[in-house]
Amino acid sequence: QVHLVESGGGKVQAGGSLRLSCAASGSIFSVSVMGWYRQASGEQRELVASVTTDSSTNYADSVKGRFTISRDNAKNTVYLQMNSLKPEDTAVYYCQLRVVNFPKNVYWGQGTQVTVSS
Repeated sequence: QVHLVESGGGKVQAGGSLRLSCAASGSIFSVSVMGWYRQASGEQRELVASVTTDSSTNYADSVKGRFTISRDNAKNTVYLQMNSLKPEDTAVYYCQLRVVNFPKNVYWGQGTQVTVSS
């Protein structure tokens, strides 16, 4: 069983920064694609950023140039550095682990709230 624990959420003013972390248990982190998703109130969950096993990254257009995803396989941790935050970034942010070549093996964290005030 894989457990994902997010941290680093909170409240910040527009233009500020936050760094989210997601620590994974188990031994499959290095063979998994890691992603950050977010879900605003009343909205569907959407992909924010993802990073592959060889550290290739992908970003939603709305966060390109402001957010950076990275991973540390030695620590089984994925990060999301969020800069120049906007009120529209307010959401619950979720970490996802997806095991490569096993599409049914997808795990989610419990989520962490990010609130950006104007």
